[in-house]
Amino acid sequence: MRGYYATDVNYLSAEHIAKSFNDRWLFKDISLGISQGEKFALVGNNGVGKSTLLKLLTGELPTDAGTIAVREGIRMGYLTQQPQVDDNLLVKDVLFHDDNPVARAVKEYEDCLHHPDVPAERMQAALEAMETYNAWDYDAKVQEITGKLDVPDLDKRFGDLSGGQKKRIFLADLLLQEPDLIIMDEPTNHLDLEAIEWLEQYLSGPQVTLIMVTHDRTEIIEIDRQQLFRYKGNYAYFLEKKSEREEMLKAEVAKARNLLKKELEWMRRQPKARGTKAKYRVEAFYELKEKASQELRKDRLELDIQEKRQGGKILEVHRLSKAYNGHAIVRDFNYIFKKKDRIGIIGKNGIGKSTFLNLLTQRIKPDSGEVIPGVTTTFGYFTQDTMNLNPTNRVIEEVKNIAEFITLSDGSQISASKFLDNFLFPPEKQYTYVEKLSGGEKKRLQLLKVLVKNPNFLILDEPTNDFDIDTLNVLEEFLEKFNGCLLLVSHDRYFMDHLVDQLIVFEGEGNIRFFNGNYTDYREWQDELETGTLPETKPAPSPAAPEPEKPTRKISFKDKQEYETLQAEIETLESQKKQLEDQLNSGLSDHVQLQSLGQELKTLNEQIEKKTNRWLELAERMEG
Repeated sequence: MRGYYATDVNYLSAEHIAKSFNDRWLFKDISLGISQGEKFALVGNNGVGKSTLLKLLTGELPTDAGTIAVREGIRMGYLTQQPQVDDNLLVKDVLFHDDNPVARAVKEYEDCLHHPDVPAERMQAALEAMETYNAWDYDAKVQEITGKLDVPDLDKRFGDLSGGQKKRIFLADLLLQEPDLIIMDEPTNHLDLEAIEWLEQYLSGPQVTLIMVTHDRTEIIEIDRQQLFRYKGNYAYFLEKKSEREEMLKAEVAKARNLLKKELEWMRRQPKARGTKAKYRVEAFYELKEKASQELRKDRLELDIQEKRQGGKILEVHRLSKAYNGHAIVRDFNYIFKKKDRIGIIGKNGIGKSTFLNLLTQRIKPDSGEVIPGVTTTFGYFTQDTMNLNPTNRVIEEVKNIAEFITLSDGSQISASKFLDNFLFPPEKQYTYVEKLSGGEKKRLQLLKVLVKNPNFLILDEPTNDFDIDTLNVLEEFLEKFNGCLLLVSHDRYFMDHLVDQLIVFEGEGNIRFFNGNYTDYREWQDELETGTLPETKPAPSPAAPEPEKPTRKISFKDKQEYETLQAEIETLESQKKQLEDQLNSGLSDHVQLQSLGQELKTLNEQIEKKTNRWLELAERMEG
């Protein structure tokens, strides 16, 4: 990338910088300028060097080449993914630095407020210090930032907090310092939608200069193929222009490869002693060769599974209630899920969204009410917790424990190893221990384990954390075509807006509202309510009531006989299938025999699928 510089005051300049790890170049000869008031989003696939670039800009890592200069007097604030802090410190010790007299005065004042039994003399001294340092504005800022970011009690021990709470404290600390240049690595991962909107507004001021790893800003810098590319527009504009750039690159490389063939013939015909004109052509040849040799193929996640057939009854929830320590999470919730429901779930952190999902999947029991899944309903539940991965297993063992072969949407089957390859786990990576994987790789393996079960009811709890943009785009494409039910919790508004058409809104104290529309529709409706511009004809959304059950046709004696016969037939076919799979895995080298066995297996799978669907249909009627 050539250098990009604004005409305003330049805060930071990076000239021709390069960095490599383990003999692999992350980037080389890139330049970047950040001027006062500019705001950049840094995007790119996992492993291309986004976090590394931030560490170079802040001086945490040295460059292999090039220079980075920060304007004299500029204070830089850096929010890393995993800052190190003593676990024995209290929250107030992290937020208020002793070397800052204003922060010290506010810390003492807040401490007195939170402990009303302190001596009157101490409170008086705290008030005088607040006056001396004119710290009231700073205290108001503390209240706003800690309140909006939901920072926990200031007297809590830092080591007792969750990872998300710690991240919010670090973010609050950074904002309270008011640096001239803010550099942040994935700051929104542990924030709810309301907090993200507040943060965006806070950072949108003309005096704030910002660069962060995310994809939700107005100006985007992408790391791709060891270069930087800048896009002056929003995320949708970035996707459009990135696609155009890649098509142009393909055309340029194709042209270079055609020209290279002619130049190769010319090079072979030339004598060793060349004139000046020939030397220029030789130099141009090597430049052409470098362009023509660019690798255009990119590893791309492939999501393709067969969805299990979904019967008439999917999931019914009747008068569901749950409370913890007298605090209501869900109160008297009713809903009958329908085919192709696409529902987003929103609400503040800690309000009970994950508890609600665990109630629906019957991982926890309600205090009252019923959750009744249909016979054909198969849940695929992707959670934020990677604890369901065995760290001592190899990657391929995690998948083979579920299935040796996976059925794709066209009915064909592929091995667990090939399915892993489609999920960007090449053969050499498949024998890596799970504990050695990166955060993004663990999340990808977790998603794979969910899809291997061929679910028809997908529940995704914050699926966008730790996934790069290309992976998110593939996941979004897959979910757009998914024909089953989808329940989605996400702080990524762009992702949610494209995938859901109604919302379940957690309002607190167990109150849950239904809203027809996506998140942007909901925010617009809220704004209209607040400003009093909501048309009288537009009704406020209300909770959905259960639909009356349709009468189920009684099962006949003949149907019961068929039901029992089908059970035996399916068992026989499954046994034949197992024998065929054993033959295929026995190391046969006869290509014709392998092809014949493969065709036999495909036919068997089709028969099993057909008979299983009929068996499930009868089972559902018997249940009704």
